[in-house]
Amino acid sequence: MTWTETTNLKFCLLNAENLFLMFDTEPSKDLLKLPETQWQKLSNSVYENKSLKKCTDIAKCLTDINADIIMLCEVGGFESLKNFNYLFMNDAYSPVLVEGNSDRNIDVGFLIRKNASFYFDVLSNKHRPINYLYPHERQSLATGYPVKGGKITTSHKFSRDVAELRLFKQDKEKPFMIILLTHLKSRLDPERIDPNGFERRQAELRTLLEIYRELEIVHPQVPIMIAGDFNGNASKVGTDQEFAELYTSTQLLDVFEIAQLTQEKRATFYQVKSNSRTEGRQIDFAFLSPILAQLLKANSALAYRYRDELGQETGVPHNMEAKLRLPSDHYPIVFEIENLPVR
Repeated sequence: MTWTETTNLKFCLLNAENLFLMFDTEPSKDLLKLPETQWQKLSNSVYENKSLKKCTDIAKCLTDINADIIMLCEVGGFESLKNFNYLFMNDAYSPVLVEGNSDRNIDVGFLIRKNASFYFDVLSNKHRPINYLYPHERQSLATGYPVKGGKITTSHKFSRDVAELRLFKQDKEKPFMIILLTHLKSRLDPERIDPNGFERRQAELRTLLEIYRELEIVHPQVPIMIAGDFNGNASKVGTDQEFAELYTSTQLLDVFEIAQLTQEKRATFYQVKSNSRTEGRQIDFAFLSPILAQLLKANSALAYRYRDELGQETGVPHNMEAKLRLPSDHYPIVFEIENLPVR
């Protein structure tokens, strides 16, 4: 009988909401004792640092979750991720981030627990075309007129990136697991050229799935995960139209669907309505390939709820004041993979 080495890994996915942490001088942990007003004066960056309390609260949450691999969206570059890990996470993780295409300088990145029994490599897809032009750009090309504003005329790229993390034992070309982390186009459309960002988000999703299928061909027996902030309902129930291809062209499975969580327990984002009515939605997802889906630990998948100083869940925010007090406007997704073969 052949012995196969396996490992168990706990994952956390979180949109950390504008996690900027940049300082004019090398930061020390003494800064954590400062009042908020002085904390905000530590950097001349055009981006305001995330509040000291919210950073502390996120760190408490992540420490409580105790994941082996933390997948983060809306990180203000490698410097911010490195500073967060050092100041708030006791330098327990290795920060991994390739800066992407965001015009807001919010990136996707990883924190990987140090002293893990494997190595890792990260690749970027930020230069990959998504085979998409906005309607006015398509019209300009069709009529022979120059594109307004001198925009590119071949194809746009991902709004942020699809970061490809490969876990391996000896050869990075022979990974035992691959993670694709992304943050798809938001619903914002300030230029009024793509209502709710629908077409751009759909094109990014299609290209993300192209990358996934290419990896399936090259690494047919390797478990693959796709995770991130999808900015819409990509679940199997009531799927937003731009995500339909997830279910027509792949066998990817949402961890919450596998776990059969109720819709209420799947919410990762709460929209506070003007009448103080709160609507919970799942817009953050972790999809598993069929091989990986079989390794999801029973009862491990959940949308983590933030806790107060006494360790009690803070509950759903019913007004904007309560929502603004949360460490992030998104809630973490947590799950475990067990008996993952390590080749």
